[in-house]
Parts: sequence; C-alpha cells; structure tokens
Amino acid sequence: MRVLIIGVGNEYRHDDGVGLVVARALREKNLDGLEILEMSGEGAALIEAFQNAERVIVVDAVCSGATPGTIFRFEAHHQQIPTKFFRYSTHNFGLAEAIELARSLGQLPKELIVYGIEGKDFSLGEGLSVEVAHAAHEVVHRIEKELMSGRSHLQ
Repeated sequence: MRVLIIGVGNEYRHDDGVGLVVARALREKNLDGLEILEMSGEGAALIEAFQNAERVIVVDAVCSGATPGTIFRFEAHHQQIPTKFFRYSTHNFGLAEAIELARSLGQLPKELIVYGIEGKDFSLGEGLSVEVAHAAHEVVHRIEKELMSGRSHLQ
C-alpha cells in the first residue's frame, strides 16, 4: 500500500510552514514505505499528488480562531473538512477545495487524513511560534503511531 505524507505550507510565513516542518521531521526518521512531499497547497497539484496513493496524510496550518497550537484531525474520506479553517491561504483553490473536488470526481484516496494545526503568526518571516512548534512535534508523534497501527491492521 502506498502511503503518502504531504506537508503543506510556506516556510517564509512563520506558522504557515508547520506542515513542511512535520514532513521534514518524518523524513528524518527514515520510516519504511513512505513517500513524503512538501507542497505549497495549490489545489490542482494536491489532487494530482493524491493519485495512486491509497493512504494519504496531509498536514497544514489552520486559522479557525482556536488557541494557537490546537491540533485538529479530520477523516476527509468520511467527512468534509471545514473550508473556513484554511481560508488564510493565498490560494483560491486550496486544500479544502481540492479535497471536495476530488470527492466529487471519485478521486479521493481510500484513506485521507488531514491534520490542521492552529497557527498564531502568519506574518512574513521564518520559524514557528512556540505553541505551533510544540504542536508540530505532537503531530509527528501521532502520525508515527497512526502509521504503525495502520500497518498492523493491513497485514
């Protein structure tokens, strides 16, 4: 089973880079059977990336008004994700829209998990806020745990 991890973001807009940070941390762990991509969040590219993957995990920053560092997990293969969470993006056709278009076209992966991490600072500059950096570490741990439990169910 092809497992794809997609970290979404812009590392030059502080907390917007959290998806990239998570993807890089997972890449450093050299876990078997993973393909890891870093993407900007442009919707058409995301749909293309979903192709031929049965299991996809996407990590992106969100802006919902929750406490910075709050972690959200959506099973997008079963439910719509709240588009308002992803509205800070510079893309008019971003993650939420890509998922819904893929759903309507019957092109969603068998399993599509979206982790959203509430950002604090989306201004220009590098580095994550303390709250978001802590949440990124927690999401890496959760994804590792999820991958291990998923592998045991598939074998």
